[in-house]
Amino acid sequence: MPELPEVETIRRGIEPWVLEQPVAGVVIRQAQLRWMIPADLPGHLVGQSFIAVQRRAKYLLLQNQEGCLLIHLGMSGSLRIVDSGLEPGRHDHVDIVFENGRCLRLNDPRRFGAVLWVGNKPEEHVLLAHLGPEPLSDEFNGALLYAGSRGRKLAVKNYLMDQKTVVGVGNIYASEALYRAGIHPALAAGRVSRRRYGLLAEAVRQVLTQAIAAGGTTLRDFTDEKGRPGYFSQQLQVYGREGLPCAHCGRPITCETIGQRSSYFCGRCQR
Repeated sequence: MPELPEVETIRRGIEPWVLEQPVAGVVIRQAQLRWMIPADLPGHLVGQSFIAVQRRAKYLLLQNQEGCLLIHLGMSGSLRIVDSGLEPGRHDHVDIVFENGRCLRLNDPRRFGAVLWVGNKPEEHVLLAHLGPEPLSDEFNGALLYAGSRGRKLAVKNYLMDQKTVVGVGNIYASEALYRAGIHPALAAGRVSRRRYGLLAEAVRQVLTQAIAAGGTTLRDFTDEKGRPGYFSQQLQVYGREGLPCAHCGRPITCETIGQRSSYFCGRCQR
C-alpha cells in the first residue's frame, strides 16, 4: 500500500501538471472502487481548474472553486500524467482530461482506492474528520505521543500506526523509526518514557523526510506519477531484512507478527 512518502511524492509530481489547467472531460471506465465514484463527478470538474493539490494523511485533495476531489490509492493504485490519447490499460479506471491534451489517469488493479467528491469542507468529511496530526507538522512531537499513550497496553508499534495518534506512519516506516529510536515494537505504549517518545518523534520525521527525498519505497508495485520507482528501499535498515545483520551490533534482524503485521527489529538494539 502506498504510504505517506509515496503519496507525497505523487502529490508533488502531479501538482505542476494539473494546477490551473481547465478540465475538458472525465472518463470513468470502472465506477466501483472501494466506494462508487459519484455519477455527478464530471459536473463538478468539467470547465473548472484545480487551484490547489494537497495531501491529508494518505489522501490527495484536489481543490477547485466549487469544492474538493478526494483520491485514495488503496492497496495498489497509482496516478500517472499521460497523453489523453494513450490507449488505457486493463486497470486504468479514471481519466481527468485537461484541455491541453494531458490527463491524470488512475490505475488500480485491486480497486481498493477511492475517487470521491467531498465539497467545500473536506476536513469535515467522515474519512478525514478524526485523523491525528501530520507527522511533519509542528503539532507532532514526543510530548503528544507520551500524553496519548498513558495507560495504553497495546504495542507501541500499533500505537504509532493508529491514524488517530499520527497519520501516515505505516508498517514500513514505523519499523524503521522504532529501530532508529531503539524501541522494541512490542513494548507496551504506556511503558515508553517521555524522553524515548521524543527520540521516536524525531526518528519518524527523519525517516519520512528521507523517504520523500528518495521518492518513496518500492516493495511491489509503487511508482510515481511518471512510472519511476521509489528508492528508499535501498536505505531500509530493518524492514524486509530478516536474518541479515543489524547495522549497529551485527545481530540478525528478527521478524515477528505484531498486531497482524510483520514487524522487523533488532532484539539487542531495541528494548
